[in-house]
Amino acid sequence: TLEASRQAPALTNLTQEEMLARVQKGIRHEVLEGNVGYLRVDDIPGQEVVSKLGGFLVASVWRKLMGTSALVLDLRHCTGGHISGIPYVISYLHPGNTVLHVDTIYDRPSNTTTEIWTLPQVLGERYSADKDVVVLTSGHTGGVAEDITYILKQMRRAIVVGERTVGGALDLQKLRIGQSDFFLTVPVSRSLGPLGGGSQTWEGSGVLPCVGTPAEQALEKALAILTLRRALPGVVRRLQEALQAYYTLVDRVPTLLHHLTNMDFSTVVSEEDLVTKLNAGLQTVSEDPRLLVRAVRPKETSPGPEVGDDEPPEVVPTVPGAEAARQALVVSMFQVSVLPGNVG
Repeated sequence: TLEASRQAPALTNLTQEEMLARVQKGIRHEVLEGNVGYLRVDDIPGQEVVSKLGGFLVASVWRKLMGTSALVLDLRHCTGGHISGIPYVISYLHPGNTVLHVDTIYDRPSNTTTEIWTLPQVLGERYSADKDVVVLTSGHTGGVAEDITYILKQMRRAIVVGERTVGGALDLQKLRIGQSDFFLTVPVSRSLGPLGGGSQTWEGSGVLPCVGTPAEQALEKALAILTLRRALPGVVRRLQEALQAYYTLVDRVPTLLHHLTNMDFSTVVSEEDLVTKLNAGLQTVSEDPRLLVRAVRPKETSPGPEVGDDEPPEVVPTVPGAEAARQALVVSMFQVSVLPGNVG
């Protein structure tokens, strides 16, 4: 962490060509299947670098991701970066209709407190607030990358997938102990949280993911979550159509349709989440515990047994033609008694 935090300032002493080569090495991007944008950042550049290379980064990286339907921000390998780069990352994912106070940083050596706000204007365009963002983390994600992950999670702007982050420090200093050959690495800056509330943040404990999974499987898990979320509008639409066509308590249908239209699905990351949320909402609004949504697996919708299935096809019972046989069937299915007090 010390090496990563100390390498970043050296960027400002490089020529523009050297700086560009260094930044390009730490940023990779592509458009994945399903029109999902993928942006891997291994080092968060600071304000000075962004001011010099911002136009290039927007034109060569960001503009190519703007047309995607969802974005994966991969911070699994990001162990360092500049605090001054935080507002740039957050601002491109913030709608921009308001300026938002996202963090307050206290620096012990200078005894100063710095507030971090989103930018009122950015080069190029911001990523649409209607599109999903997933941040990938690992046990190595540290410092500035953790702060960005924490802020996006607290803003409910991103779903965090992967491992708990390292719980590192925003900035470190290496101090010699007296005149010895021993050195002490000390965290010298810390996050106070938005508006300087002083509450516990991610430092020390790390950022807990919304969906925990081994880091090497995080991208695959993220893409599965985005596939589910891409299907949500269609699921809601078909649910509305079914209620309009079949639900017997007709007077409650308009209220149910309104509820479905205004439901917040931002925390849904699995079929189980979706089923739980839909049932809780629909049953509360309709006051009808019989109104039930469930996820049907492909096997359950299969029209018949698959080739090689061990189970025989289901036999549909028939009513026998003979009177005696029908009476025997009724007796086997019903028990009739007159209880004391002439109670049937």
